[in-house]
Amino acid sequence: MTAKRTGATARARDAEPHEDGTRRTEILIAAESVLATSGLRTSLQEIADACGILPGSLYHHFESKEAILVELMRRYHADLDRVADAAVEGLDRPDARSASDKIVEFGSAIAECAVRNRAALQMSFFEGPSANPELTALTQRRPDKLNDAMLQTLRAGKWSGYIRSDVDLPVLADRICQSMLHVGLDVIRHNATSGRVASLLCRILLEGIASVPASDADLDGSAAFAAVSGVIDSWPEVDVDASDKARHVRAAARTVFGRRGYEATTARDIAAAAGMATGTVYRLIGSKDELLVSIMREFGEKVGAGWEVALRSDSTVIEKLDALSWINVMALERFPDEFRIQLAWMRQSPPDTPNPGWSFTARVRQMKSMLTAGIRSGDITVDSRSTEMLARCFIGVQWIPENILRQVGTRRALQLARDTSLRGVVAR
Repeated sequence: MTAKRTGATARARDAEPHEDGTRRTEILIAAESVLATSGLRTSLQEIADACGILPGSLYHHFESKEAILVELMRRYHADLDRVADAAVEGLDRPDARSASDKIVEFGSAIAECAVRNRAALQMSFFEGPSANPELTALTQRRPDKLNDAMLQTLRAGKWSGYIRSDVDLPVLADRICQSMLHVGLDVIRHNATSGRVASLLCRILLEGIASVPASDADLDGSAAFAAVSGVIDSWPEVDVDASDKARHVRAAARTVFGRRGYEATTARDIAAAAGMATGTVYRLIGSKDELLVSIMREFGEKVGAGWEVALRSDSTVIEKLDALSWINVMALERFPDEFRIQLAWMRQSPPDTPNPGWSFTARVRQMKSMLTAGIRSGDITVDSRSTEMLARCFIGVQWIPENILRQVGTRRALQLARDTSLRGVVAR
């Protein structure tokens, strides 16, 4: 048996809430692991290899790869509901722990669930990868029970005096839950445990990192904010001129990639969206990989320009971090498809595609430098043993979830970023 099969078998033995000792469960656990690493391009042959069985044997348990995807999504939502139920039940029991500890414990449970179900988590970022109506519904299903459980947990914290009375708790609950789910992304978690990352993220979102909370007026008037606002104003409108066939194909591909995900999108899908023959699309744009890189290079240049002017500005570290949040809010508002594509890269799938947007490694290095300077100057107060993990977490929380941005608008989204990552929501 190969090492790959041995690893999958070990994971099957160690899996938590769904383990029932059956071959069907072993197949699902192995499939989850392979799909999380290689994405939806994973074949039944690869899943069979991970299980140590012949592909034909899979059909005794699942009629297709699609059937496996449906079951993985069902298990994911059942696991999320189980975590939510446990949190609500805990609120009804006598408990001497602080409100902060309860929120962190719940957040850690969500993060662990996300890591256990990485393949399903990744599928939930996009539309269903097929025409199967059940799979489509499962991938688009919102974790409402999870959000409601977090809302109840936050309300208990508000009643105890831990959270300020003016905080929009439903929005905060959604933001915390999504941040905890993103711990399932390897690029955020890196080499740390899910519990450590979840704990740090919760502390950032609840307490903020600024030693002295800055007012909106001061942040709006900073040199960094003015600099990134100038960059945002320079962004051209997305060109969808059908007379330029190459740009028309790029615009169509951008939309389909953002809606369906890179892996689930075919050249035929792009051609259909552009209203062209598949052969014409290939002639105009070459390979799908080349098209992806060209789209994301432009996006990376737009966001990267904002980073560069913010870092060069004569501003405090807190003002620079705030300006970076504004560039992210506006990038998501103006270029939502590119944001979704970037999110797909952050889960490193397809794994052999080079970073299509701004260099995440370079941004982590720049963020580490800023945070280190802020900690040394006393502008930042945060308890983290690793500036690497702190930088990755802070980059993660600077991106406001798209559904929240659509709900509250750009200005309130910026205030949410300030009230969580910088100033915190706790009563001081």
